[in-house]
Amino acid sequence: MSDLDYPSDLRYTSDHEWIREADEDNVVRVGITSFAQDALGDVVYVSLPAVGDAVAAGDACGEVESTKSVSDIYAPLAGEVTAVNDTLDGTPELVNSDPYGEGWMFELRIEDRAALDGLLDSAGYVATLT
Repeated sequence: MSDLDYPSDLRYTSDHEWIREADEDNVVRVGITSFAQDALGDVVYVSLPAVGDAVAAGDACGEVESTKSVSDIYAPLAGEVTAVNDTLDGTPELVNSDPYGEGWMFELRIEDRAALDGLLDSAGYVATLT
């Protein structure tokens, strides 16, 4: 396995998104994994959903463009977009340099907190990569 990082405090999807646990308002933070950013290469542009957008789990709601390709960003859970990382407009490379920190994509107020249990833990996600 490579030196890519998969923090154990996050949940994951097979589409290579990570989800930080919901806060008291059922808001989760979403980004792409280190595997995804590594596979994409140098990120040059990020298109994010709009605040207020309602998304269903599995919906394409944005794009990440790199020097190699363009990939969709999928909503990991159903809910309403409550925030987007506007910093990525000017510095999309944060997705590469800090995918779990400053390179986050958007925040989502989820409809069903129990749906988090259906997501992968770090070991389960890593198992999908082999």
